[in-house]
Amino acid sequence: MEPFYVTDSTLSCMFELYTRANVGEVFPDPVTPLTATSALEMAEVGWREAWVRMGAFEMSELSGDKFCQLGVVGGYCYLNASLIRLFGFRAPGLTWQDMDAQFFGAQPGIPPFVERPGDDRPDLTEKIGVTFMETMAHHSVDSIENLTAHKLLTKELRANRPDLTKMTNDELWKRMNVELLPHHRTLFSEHIFTSYMATVPVGIISAIATAVGRPDLILPILAGIGEVDSAEPSHAMWALSRLDAGSPEFDVAFARFLYEYGSRGPNEWETRSPTWETRPALALAAIDRMRPALESQNPAGMNAERAVEREAAAVELLAMVEADPATHAQLSAAILASRAWLPGRERSKTNNIRLIQEMRMAIREIGHRMVASGAFDEVEDFGFITNDEMADFLVNPHSYTAVMRERRAEYQKLQELVPPFVFDAVPPHISTWARRDAAADNMLGEGDTLIGMPGCTGIVEGRARVILDSGDPSALEPGDILVAPITDPSWTPLFVPAGGVVVDVGAPLSHAIIVSRELGIPCVISATDATRRIPNGALIRVDGNTGVVTILSLT
Repeated sequence: MEPFYVTDSTLSCMFELYTRANVGEVFPDPVTPLTATSALEMAEVGWREAWVRMGAFEMSELSGDKFCQLGVVGGYCYLNASLIRLFGFRAPGLTWQDMDAQFFGAQPGIPPFVERPGDDRPDLTEKIGVTFMETMAHHSVDSIENLTAHKLLTKELRANRPDLTKMTNDELWKRMNVELLPHHRTLFSEHIFTSYMATVPVGIISAIATAVGRPDLILPILAGIGEVDSAEPSHAMWALSRLDAGSPEFDVAFARFLYEYGSRGPNEWETRSPTWETRPALALAAIDRMRPALESQNPAGMNAERAVEREAAAVELLAMVEADPATHAQLSAAILASRAWLPGRERSKTNNIRLIQEMRMAIREIGHRMVASGAFDEVEDFGFITNDEMADFLVNPHSYTAVMRERRAEYQKLQELVPPFVFDAVPPHISTWARRDAAADNMLGEGDTLIGMPGCTGIVEGRARVILDSGDPSALEPGDILVAPITDPSWTPLFVPAGGVVVDVGAPLSHAIIVSRELGIPCVISATDATRRIPNGALIRVDGNTGVVTILSLT
């Protein structure tokens, strides 16, 4: 396959199904050359190591190519869904359909899984089973030792950040590429392991609730758990929104906020992207949207309500299986384990994001200097230099200016396109990809419905506000329904003033879906093309219990 962009990778010839599911939240935009040749390569190795640690694969089964679990097409990052399905096929108590439900949500056009020779591995199934049993022994996120250690590590890296302005360019690059980047392999591997372990208690709860005819209890049991690191900034922003903007008290509190949460922002896995620390206006805009919100929308109060509902739902479901001691014990253990692994998934992600921020700050200092020298047009142009080119670039920066400009122009053109959600073996040619700004042929009208998946329970009515950039929420008023393309954590502060949330993509274990359950915001995920089909300003009803969005009125 001819590459469309400098970051495009080879794809697996053995495991051929690729998807944007889940990774579309992590990398909503194309991957820059620097990230593709540094962090993404570390992530690939880390993911393979996580598979082996789970017992799901032997390293020899995975391709010898640079990328196997990950892949890049047209600049956009993809996950290898064949490997994810095979994990479900091999894992005791799971199926490939379970993994499809977790990753694809309700997206159409997914081809069926076809078993091949060698897929059935009883020896590996046994290993996965042992891992699952160990998983069920954890009942709080703090009991997962690696996550606690990694949190301390990344906080220390922030606390001990040197004065970057006094370092040479070579020292800055060494800090990013030699001192910090290798940590990403370990932290990302832990993130993948934690993410898959989160499916274990969720799968048990879902299976039992469905078997007894009460699937409506699943979402309440998974909500209001607490200790979700990705939800913390929303709580902190709410407190800031209660202070007078520009007051000394606000300025001191906001400075503390940036120190603690400055690593967050849109597309935060990409070093080229701005964060709240590098562009505080992004955080201030979200805080401003919270100012008019009523006290009843305080995320702490909403979380407390969900916690009460969670306890009640758990008691009710446990009572329904009390006559079966084995099932009762299994369900009880799963409910306790979910309180460790669901927030654990968010903690593992936050640990990675803190590390990437330290990498970002080092390379941005080089970017500032290159703008001053005329080698860069923008500070973030460092993203268009590959890891292999960086040593020569630092010696001859102006010799890369033309190449950097060409890559940036190509990147911006790719940003205007919508990559295919899934493809089998061969991706559609880039010339066939739809444009992001293309009008939908099937715009919804009064009385029409759009069916997605329940993300967080509750029913709400309000004005639809289609927002495509989390950094520009100015159109969102308290009580409006936020209609967004994705739900990475940079969007979650906007959940607080919103009456409800509808997103184009997503699945039950999407990062921000976990957060929406913590904040108690009715949410519908996997509502295909919602941002293109729901008229901006229409009065709509969002049913987070059923996943149905209804257009009540166009005016």
